[in-house]
Amino acid sequence: MPPVAINLKQTDDWRDVVHRAVQALVEGRVVAFPTETVYGLAASALDESAVERLAALKGRGEHQPFTLAIRGAEEARDYSPTMGPMADRLARRCWPGPITLVLDASHPESLVRQLPAAVRHRVAPEKTVGLRVPGHDAVLDVLRMLAGPLVLTSANRTGQPAAVDAKEVIEALGDGVELVLDDGPSHFRQPSTVVRVTDNNWQVLREGVVPEKTLRRLSCLMVLLVCTGNTCRSPMAEVICRNLLARRLACSLDDLEDRGVIVMSAGIAAMMGGVATPEAVEAMRQLELDLTTHETQPLTEVLVRQADLIYTMTRSHREAIIAQWPEAAERTRQLCSTGRDVSDPIGGPLSAYVECAQQIRKAIEERVDELGLG
Repeated sequence: MPPVAINLKQTDDWRDVVHRAVQALVEGRVVAFPTETVYGLAASALDESAVERLAALKGRGEHQPFTLAIRGAEEARDYSPTMGPMADRLARRCWPGPITLVLDASHPESLVRQLPAAVRHRVAPEKTVGLRVPGHDAVLDVLRMLAGPLVLTSANRTGQPAAVDAKEVIEALGDGVELVLDDGPSHFRQPSTVVRVTDNNWQVLREGVVPEKTLRRLSCLMVLLVCTGNTCRSPMAEVICRNLLARRLACSLDDLEDRGVIVMSAGIAAMMGGVATPEAVEAMRQLELDLTTHETQPLTEVLVRQADLIYTMTRSHREAIIAQWPEAAERTRQLCSTGRDVSDPIGGPLSAYVECAQQIRKAIEERVDELGLG
């Protein structure tokens, strides 16, 4: 019997399609989903018979592990309790998206251990597990309604090209798939990049959408300094921090990123594309630092999600960030470890800016060991 194919671009009821896919998975069927990379075959990770049907359809050997598709980066630690800062960083920055992270799953509290034995053997035969959060609403909406993760693999038989549209799925797999969600050609039309992360190191196991050069940038430690308008305090903090870190790492300012560090600044109420105040520029010039090319930028959800450490000039700045992005609470701290606010020099004389810069420099010097660098 040929599979049921639903054209997502023509459906009048998205929720009904999602419910049909969820029902099929709960009943132990194999469903083909569009993703941003290639089309994928999915089965409920809680149903070992469904996963075995998926393996038979795929023609996958027992020692070729499948990936688990999860809801979001916040779930990754449930499956890999020992994941460190590097894995956390890549998960926050890359998901949803075309990255599969291979992480340690040997911890006794890993949720992998709660999967059926046959499924554990299929997804973690070597005590590691591949996790992915696909960048497509169809998969994500289904995952939000399921009790557990999905076992996910590309929609093709082992050794054959991956399907990049619904027609190719049906041609390759025929009636082995009960339901196909058709959203036209995949965006990237190539597989995800598979990255093994161990401690603070990473290794590309399979090249895919995201090139190694991009991964190097994504793996950098990112320090974000925040004030109100991003015209004086946080820009001065940015250049001071960059200078101190370059000295710590014995490299030039231009080489900081190659050494794995990115320093940025933003303002909670900043406009895009403004400049630093003349007094801030002069205060930095007196420290032999350059603030002339600074362009203001507002604090955004993307910046908050990507930052490893967010240092705010005042307590109220920190409270504002946590109120809007509570998930960033553990990564957001006042710059002054004493809890004292960095004084705002805006509208004051140059001497106020110089005094502010001195306060910022002292606070950063006290914080720099937290970064775990050289």
